[in-house]
Amino acid sequence: MTDPDLASARAIMLDFARLTGLDPGGSVPVRYLWTDAFAVCNYLGLWRQTGNDAFQNLALRLVDQVHHTLGRHRADDPRTGWISGLGEERGERHPTAGGLRIGKRLPERRRTEPPSERLEWDRDGQYFHYLTKWMHALNRVSRLTEKPLYTRWAAELAKTAHARFTSPPRAGGGKRMYWKMSIDLTYPLVPSMGQHDPLDGLVTYCELQLAGRNFAQASLPGLGAEIAEMSGICRGMDLATDDPLGTGSLLSDALRIAQIMVQGGMGFVKDLGMEVELPGLLGDVLSAALFGLDAFTESGCMELPPDFRLAFRELGLSIGLFGAEDLIRILHENPGLFGTDSSLQVQAEGLHPYQPIREAIEGFWGDERNREAASWTGHREINMVMLATSLVPEGFLGI
Repeated sequence: MTDPDLASARAIMLDFARLTGLDPGGSVPVRYLWTDAFAVCNYLGLWRQTGNDAFQNLALRLVDQVHHTLGRHRADDPRTGWISGLGEERGERHPTAGGLRIGKRLPERRRTEPPSERLEWDRDGQYFHYLTKWMHALNRVSRLTEKPLYTRWAAELAKTAHARFTSPPRAGGGKRMYWKMSIDLTYPLVPSMGQHDPLDGLVTYCELQLAGRNFAQASLPGLGAEIAEMSGICRGMDLATDDPLGTGSLLSDALRIAQIMVQGGMGFVKDLGMEVELPGLLGDVLSAALFGLDAFTESGCMELPPDFRLAFRELGLSIGLFGAEDLIRILHENPGLFGTDSSLQVQAEGLHPYQPIREAIEGFWGDERNREAASWTGHREINMVMLATSLVPEGFLGI
């Protein structure tokens, strides 16, 4: 990391705090779960890099603000209080027990309303892949502050999300997942399944299960049953995508799988072995990521002007590519876990030639002239935070 990258990320995240009502306080906060999950990780990364406790304070304040905003009903909703239905005191102790709203600008579609694909993108509800990002952010807070409470909240969120987003088995098949649920998690808003939602869930559950071992005295909720069910949903899924954000997520998940194997050691891997074969899963994820990188390279979209590009999707790929270098190092340093002549190493080494993409993406969106485009300003906060993550990815990637 360079000093200019650190300075840029610091400036972006301080501006984000001001724009969204985090700091200084007093204004009505504007919270959006995906963006805030990355923001929490960014503040943690800046805290580690600078030693400035003000960034730790921003991370913890943001967690609290998200729970008290997205864990409660909207101001324009006749319902009030915690979306879990818990009373005030219990809701404070278990703020994630009912999940967390997305933070979209329009109210959710009521059960009796006809669906509208165009409007659904702007309507509130709950997304599983946003919840897994928040689980990861909470666990990162616990890892870096050594306070197990945040991982407890993440595990409670995992249990709620899994129970409500997984659908009953279909005839002749296993469980599937809903892509979007109502705010109170009682009915699906979009019944189709997100391509990478099961993978995100499986990796995140394993991450939290490992944290439960590390915080053994805290008696965190176990996720063995959820891991087994999610592994079954993942089995045989086609993970390949030509979406740069999806490919970046695959790369980030590949790194997380490797980190779980190393941090948990052979004992943890064997404990999971009955439910999920981590080396095999890692190979499948890397294969899909390499497909996505080829597709992105051949698409020619990086030659387009900024108005025809979506920064946060490209920056997701940049973040994943940063983690690829650490993944390669982990595989080389742990032959006992991954094998000395492993096809995994060959796949990981195949990521090297794509590193210039990361530099090109960061350079393009680091140019202030490109950030004047409507494609940037129309998604300002998410673009800001993803750029900061790309510049200072340690907080999110855990490296």
